[in-house]
Amino acid sequence: MISFDFQPRTRIIFGPNRVDQLGTLAGEMGTRRALVVSDPGIVKAGHTERGIKSLKKAGIESFLFSDVHENPSTDDVDRGLKFALRHEPELIVGLGGGSSMDCAKGINFVYTNGGTMHDYWGVGKALKEMLPMIAIPTTAGTGSETQSFALISDAKSHVKMACGDKKASFRAAILDPTLTVTQPDRVTALTGIDAIAHAIETYVTKPRNSVSLSFSREAWRLLAKNFIKVLREPSNLEARGEMQLGACFAGMAIENSMLGAAHALANPLTAKYGIVHGQAVGLMLPHVVRFNGEQFGDWYVELAGVSAGASDVESLAKLVTSFLTESGLAIKLSDLNVDRNLIPQLAEAASEQWTGNFNPRPVDPQSLQRVYEAAF
Repeated sequence: MISFDFQPRTRIIFGPNRVDQLGTLAGEMGTRRALVVSDPGIVKAGHTERGIKSLKKAGIESFLFSDVHENPSTDDVDRGLKFALRHEPELIVGLGGGSSMDCAKGINFVYTNGGTMHDYWGVGKALKEMLPMIAIPTTAGTGSETQSFALISDAKSHVKMACGDKKASFRAAILDPTLTVTQPDRVTALTGIDAIAHAIETYVTKPRNSVSLSFSREAWRLLAKNFIKVLREPSNLEARGEMQLGACFAGMAIENSMLGAAHALANPLTAKYGIVHGQAVGLMLPHVVRFNGEQFGDWYVELAGVSAGASDVESLAKLVTSFLTESGLAIKLSDLNVDRNLIPQLAEAASEQWTGNFNPRPVDPQSLQRVYEAAF
């Protein structure tokens, strides 16, 4: 019998054009001043203005902070904090990809509890209540909208800090697939691969339980079924919606079972070489499946059976590789100009990543080095 503690904290509103309900939803929370956290690309696409118009229509004053970068750092949060202090919001809206949503959470941590992001590295470090937040994801990737963690990189060391607290959960998430149609093909691929990694990794972690497995399975079913479809048919709103739901459910799986070695191996590649997270984790994932599959093959077979295209550990690993190939992403570290001589250094860094602790098969620098080697 596996114990668990599950309490849904995020109301999920799903459907085309539901972003237009933002103002009504914010009004229900009793707020009249909102900080909208977004990024320049989303602003340019017009999605941010659409959300702001809805807030204004409901009589809610809004203030836009759009100086957010990919893989948000402590510098992004610091700038956002200064902006928030000038406008004293009662609500924070994270409108964009995982970067915007994580930055929104980061700003909330330091705005309500003081200090710096480093003070919240870990779990349960916020002692005071935080402002209510609404998430509006414009990608189908991180699932940050249903997680209580903010991933913020240290601006100097580039180390990713996982800052988690149940008070940092979004009060509501609006999933509007019309907002994902404007994504560039590469963004669709990178975020989709990230979501797929979440679905697969959460299915086999040490804390896996009945709740997380349910979300992992459904996430995998939706993502595996629609990933290639959205690459080939970018305007297919039905497929976009199912990808968005899949990413959201994978985020709920993470909240209940955490991640594993693929993310531990990916983070040093991003920190050292600036390799985009989706590329890094997608490249490492098939090799982690094979590594874990030596001891936990039955679990992967269970998951593979949920969707057509895979029936055992090796076919699942090859299916993930085919997703990368279809996306035009690299499938070998040598293709990304990673220095093979630095593998021991990368493996040491990977062994220090928090997510490695949840991998079903124990990992250490030596075993992680072998996985890196296999990825060459």
